Amino acid sequence: MADAATQPLKEIAIDYTPEACSHCATSNTITLTYDHRGGARWRTASRFRSGTFSALIRCPSGDTSGLNFNLYLSSLEGDKSQDEIDFEFLGRDRTIVQTNFYSEGAGNKERIHHLGFDASDGFHEYVIVWGSDAIEWRVDGKVVRREERKEGEGFPEKAMFLYASVWDASWVAEGKVVWGSTVGVMSLMFVSRGHSCSRWNFCCGLSIHLFFIDNFSPSKRHLEAPNIN
Repeated sequence: MADAATQPLKEIAIDYTPEACSHCATSNTITLTYDHRGGARWRTASRFRSGTFSALIRCPSGDTSGLNFNLYLSSLEGDKSQDEIDFEFLGRDRTIVQTNFYSEGAGNKERIHHLGFDASDGFHEYVIVWGSDAIEWRVDGKVVRREERKEGEGFPEKAMFLYASVWDASWVAEGKVVWGSTVGVMSLMFVSRGHSCSRWNFCCGLSIHLFFIDNFSPSKRHLEAPNIN
């Protein structure tokens, strides 16, 4: 059981193809399907200024050449001056994951990480820890990348939505997309860091759990504001 402060994720916003995106609040699962309708994308209903964002993810199986799946934070999808922090799964090779981040629309900070497993074989835990001075990307409890704020360099600081999407990226990678690929995303979790949010229309406060957790051990539940500085 989750602690008493935890609340279910009852509401998401679906940006496109709602019929290809199913959300079950009771089991805490969101499934995105790529087929003849194209892909789908959902986001949280509110923005966050920092926190720990964790998901159990199983990527599509089969021939996924040209398919791209993302779990990411973005100040606003489609905005050319966006701040963003990414986990990006590239269908051509399910044994790797790509991380990246943007500040004021400037990215080009991609890094490839070898997972040591096929991301479609089962659910694995992927975590973004976003603080005022550092970002960490974690896979199954292991830190695979850490970026610290540097003087004179851009760093994500705008309030951001949590997004996930599956889409046809064959225009940037060789291979065609096979219809019917599915992605499962479950057990999403967020803990705020207590920053003032009077300027923004979203919840904040120290150690507020916005997403229901039932598959994480107590050691993985962030009952205190994360400290990565």
